[in-house]
Amino acid sequence: MKEATGELNMTVVTLIAIAAIGAIFYFVVWPLIQRQVVNQSCRTTYGPEWHAERNPNDEDISGGNTQATVHKWLCCPGNVATPNETDCVVASEQ
Repeated sequence: MKEATGELNMTVVTLIAIAAIGAIFYFVVWPLIQRQVVNQSCRTTYGPEWHAERNPNDEDISGGNTQATVHKWLCCPGNVATPNETDCVVASEQ
């Protein structure tokens, strides 16, 4: 009985560790990957001084067909202090 309890405890610890790694990836690593992809796209399309910013008027553009939230990104020139759709270009419309 003691062995079974030990194995159950180890299983719980393993599941919690897997959940923690998944949460770190989803909330920290994945947004960094998204930003780098959009940054590269902006620099390739418009030039090295352009960068990506999340649209302050952000909305879910997935169309409601999925539970995943899709964010709008803007390609902005280097001299824009606050991103907006008049000074920047919507990245998804390139």
